[in-house]
Amino acid sequence: MCGIIGFIDRTKSRIDGSSIKAALSLMNERGSGYGAGYAAYGIYPEYADYYALHVFFDNLAKPKKKVDEILQQWGEIVHQEEIPTTPQPNMQKVHISWRYFFKPSEELMAGRMTSEDDVVTYIVMEVNSNVKGATIFSSGKNMGVFKASGWAEEVADFYRIQDYKGYIWLAHNRYPTNSPGWWGGAHPFNLLNWSVVHNGEITSYGTNKRYVEEYGYKCTLFTDTEVVAYLFDLLGRQHELSHEMIVRALAPPFWEDIDQMPPKEAELNKAIRLTYGPALMNGPFAIVVGTDDGIVCFTDRIKLRPLVVGENGNRLYISSEEAAVRILDPEVKNIHTPRAGEPIIARFIE
Repeated sequence: MCGIIGFIDRTKSRIDGSSIKAALSLMNERGSGYGAGYAAYGIYPEYADYYALHVFFDNLAKPKKKVDEILQQWGEIVHQEEIPTTPQPNMQKVHISWRYFFKPSEELMAGRMTSEDDVVTYIVMEVNSNVKGATIFSSGKNMGVFKASGWAEEVADFYRIQDYKGYIWLAHNRYPTNSPGWWGGAHPFNLLNWSVVHNGEITSYGTNKRYVEEYGYKCTLFTDTEVVAYLFDLLGRQHELSHEMIVRALAPPFWEDIDQMPPKEAELNKAIRLTYGPALMNGPFAIVVGTDDGIVCFTDRIKLRPLVVGENGNRLYISSEEAAVRILDPEVKNIHTPRAGEPIIARFIE
């Protein structure tokens, strides 16, 4: 039922959030009013070298003090503030949305962590699992996630989405089924510069969750989509697989199809399935992922959820519905539906 949408400008030309708000609002029948959200890349050029940590606080007393202490153990907070919001008549504000711009310290990392990304990943897992009243829901550079429990237009107006300009936008209208409707459970889900919006259900969630937890990830947000962000980080950042190989691991060909492939192609696909068996995702799903260098979308291996792709010049559009794409760009061309399990990948032009 959920509505997903995303687009990328390959030249990194930025546009404001008003059009994606209108496009997502067109798919309100795919939501329930219990969750909507947006992710935008390129919105913090003045802090582009710092991690932008977006945090839900229940209050600004004990949980914020604890988060401040954890951050100061690993680096420098160069700026922090409450994320500007505008109250909405039919939307209850249940959390304080806060943002930090943070830089890990090489001196404090020495002997403990090998990279800044490892430090930030550790901080996200530590806060979300051990600091009551605090949830880090966005942790990338020059990007941010804005989400809450409400309808698409309410959440957009609450966070003043039209005031942000980005070269990648993702958005999601949530219809929760197997997990509660709450602010942290709204999409997009994020870790570092990986952001995920998802329509469907990951029925292999238990296996996938145990797999990423072997590598130190902690699933604390009560929804299967969280594990998709961690799988992309594990396979993409830690194992250095290409986007194409990540999708092949998560939504691989069936064994009977592999048996019909040429020998070299069959050997590659067998190796991926055997190596990354616990990462394979079952169930009906359509997924769009924002990354450092572009955007990725794919569906499950028999395509039980809709996904539509269109292009116009340097822009690629992805959505659950063609009508939403046409709100973003009435002149869109080459509208088509990808094959089941087929990755659609758009990267920036160098």
